[in-house]
Amino acid sequence: MYQRLITSSHKCLSIFSAFKCKSIHSNCEHFTNQLVSSHKTDTALASHLGSILEACADHSVLQQGRQVHSQFILNGISDNAALGAKILGMYVLCGGFIDAGNMFPRLDLATSLPWNRMIRVFAKMGLFRFALLFYFKMLSCGIRPDNHTFPSVMKACSALGNVRFGKLVHDMIWLMGCGIDVFVGSSLVKLYTENRCIDEARYVFDNMSQRDCVLWNVMLNGYVTCGESDNATRAFKEMRISETKPNSVTFACILSVCAAEAMTDFGTQVHGVVVSFGLEFDPQVANSLLSMYSKSGRLYDALKLFELMPQINLVTWNGMIAGHVQNGFMNEALDLFHKMIVSGVKPDEITFSSFLPSICEVASIKQGKEIHGYIIRNGVPLDAFLKSALIDIYFKCRDVKMACKVFKENTAADVVMFTAMISGYVLNGISHEALEKFRWLIQEKIIPNTVTLSSILPACADLAALKLGKELHCYILKNGLDGKCHVGSAITDMYAKCGRLDLAYKIFKRMSEKDVVCWNSMITRYSQNGKPEEAIDLFRQMAIEGVKHDCVSISAALSACANLHALHYGKEIHSLMIKDSCRSDNIAESVLIDLYAKCGNLDFARTVFDMMQRKQEAAWNSMIAAYGCHGHLKDSLALFHEMLNNKIKPDHVTFLAIISACGHAGQVEAGIHYFHCMTEEYGIPARMEHYACMVDLFGRAGRLNKALETINSMPFAPDAGVWGTLLGACRVHGNVELAEVASSHLFDLDPQNSGYYVLLSNIHADAGQWGNVNKIRRLMKERGVQKIPGYSWIEVNNRTYLFVAADESHSESAQIYSLLNILLPDLEKEGYNIPQPCLSMHLQTLGL
Repeated sequence: MYQRLITSSHKCLSIFSAFKCKSIHSNCEHFTNQLVSSHKTDTALASHLGSILEACADHSVLQQGRQVHSQFILNGISDNAALGAKILGMYVLCGGFIDAGNMFPRLDLATSLPWNRMIRVFAKMGLFRFALLFYFKMLSCGIRPDNHTFPSVMKACSALGNVRFGKLVHDMIWLMGCGIDVFVGSSLVKLYTENRCIDEARYVFDNMSQRDCVLWNVMLNGYVTCGESDNATRAFKEMRISETKPNSVTFACILSVCAAEAMTDFGTQVHGVVVSFGLEFDPQVANSLLSMYSKSGRLYDALKLFELMPQINLVTWNGMIAGHVQNGFMNEALDLFHKMIVSGVKPDEITFSSFLPSICEVASIKQGKEIHGYIIRNGVPLDAFLKSALIDIYFKCRDVKMACKVFKENTAADVVMFTAMISGYVLNGISHEALEKFRWLIQEKIIPNTVTLSSILPACADLAALKLGKELHCYILKNGLDGKCHVGSAITDMYAKCGRLDLAYKIFKRMSEKDVVCWNSMITRYSQNGKPEEAIDLFRQMAIEGVKHDCVSISAALSACANLHALHYGKEIHSLMIKDSCRSDNIAESVLIDLYAKCGNLDFARTVFDMMQRKQEAAWNSMIAAYGCHGHLKDSLALFHEMLNNKIKPDHVTFLAIISACGHAGQVEAGIHYFHCMTEEYGIPARMEHYACMVDLFGRAGRLNKALETINSMPFAPDAGVWGTLLGACRVHGNVELAEVASSHLFDLDPQNSGYYVLLSNIHADAGQWGNVNKIRRLMKERGVQKIPGYSWIEVNNRTYLFVAADESHSESAQIYSLLNILLPDLEKEGYNIPQPCLSMHLQTLGL
């Protein structure tokens, strides 16, 4: 292959015209008059002509370059080797490839000078393959390369990502016994760092006899590129010890590390060093300082520096706006954007990419469209990131049609754009479209990144597409992407939502690095899937491993305590909330209200509610529901009207709590009134759960025909919950005929739910229809339906115990049943009906 490259080098000059040269405009006007009027010596003239020649670096001044060449010939100095190399380089830069082809063979090709010039010019023009081609031809001609050859060759290898060639050149340098100067060393280090060969780069760096600031900067940037922040800070400290004076590039590089790793203390020390060098107001350094303080959450310091800066450019404004958005100060970011416009600084695509998330936060579709219009009117370039930000805002504002329109205007397929579309579809519950978009991405042969994969996995979870989820998991494992926290969290969440908590926990345990999102995902899934004890244990383990709880993990743990009726654990978490910042989190406090209500402590629930600083819909709904569940309809309605007086708009959850409260209190007319109030006055469409509450409302009052009429009037097909509510009412009121109707639907909708079979069996038993009872039990046996025992719970000495009927799993069950045997006579005296045969059998089993 190399031989073919070398032999084809003679033909390469004839095809140079196929490439475009970089335009570097220069003014060569009246240069001929300058030459004629010049009365200099040959050396001075050569120098003067050489400087003019350097200015000729664009195809538009090729003719002037030829005239300069003619002046060399006329003045008899064309044999100067250095000037000859410059003329050759000029012709290539100006696109005069035929002239260069004619010029090159006339030079002294026995020296490295013309070869170096050609290699350097080709590398400068971006024609890296031709640069390497000339290097190989140079070697084949027996010309010895020197330290002026290697930097351009290394640049070509780096640009082509060809580390193997770079290493061969590196070996040749050692074999030739050439000392590596600063320029060659910098090019080698840059080659290795840009291709993530950080150990090789460090080896070259350590063997350099001289290290200037540029070389240190290349090494520092290499560590940053490879994500080795610790080594970057260590190298910066070594640089300070070596007394090499850092420049603005050095400080910008190390401050970017401080920003990425939130190393505020070290960043502040670097700021002090910056001040001592007088570079605090250098634009590049100042912007890096602003980024560091903003990303570390120290916006006050960032603003202070911002106000002191004598010159504020576009990058500075972008940094401040992005800092406010990242720290959640959306309104302040909006104010900064307006100030930027007023100051006359024109925003660019980076400004809008940083600023648009602030619009997403307030979900203002009007503002989003105004910004979109400004972008179009002012011709702001729509790169992939800005288009993705626009797609994101439209999706978050529920304008799916407009988001799709922005995507279709995209001229080139891009993974960022596809990822924005996939996450947007999932956000809006259109998971099947998200999967189609992912398939399209694969068909376009675009490689998905970790963000894409963590966005598509929730779509698999929503559609319960376990098979596809497993395929994606295999792809992630194959490509070694499972180590990323957000990907691992998405995988565990997918398995948990698909009902495979066992697999979710296995993946979770194998993760080498778990952030708070991973822990929260696992705790939440345990809590929501009927495993509250496991959720609480995981919550404890999270603290043991040093991961700080946030409001999400606390809310999930409180929900688990509520399901477990573990009041003691709930109080402990409440005390943790008081100590921590989650005390003012509305969602966590709403779950806390629900916990106290489910554990029967309404006073504590009301105390939490009253102490809340800002009460949002969730808090009001929780307290209204708490009163309703305990039969305090009057208090529930009073709180509802207080909510309206505070100008808090009720939602579908509010009315669900109110209608349920009316049902518990037997106030049918009030329930009907609030149902119509929801749909007619507030325009909230009734959902499945609202109809289930109405069926329960009529069922509790014995109005079973009205309950059936409500079911038949539903605008969508009733689910098992609605028919199950009617079946429960039939049991209370002994309506066997209607129970058969409800059960026929239930056995089709949820055939494996043992509760419905048992309920219907009990209805027939109460009616004395034992034949039907046996028929239902045979049906259960044929369908393989197992009866799930009902659990009861009791809290003793701050510990919660779960048990079923005739349970013997407790370690002290013998003593418990012995004590129960003593209490039985007293219970009978109080009028309780004790099932003596069952109890006697258990006592005999225990030897009592």
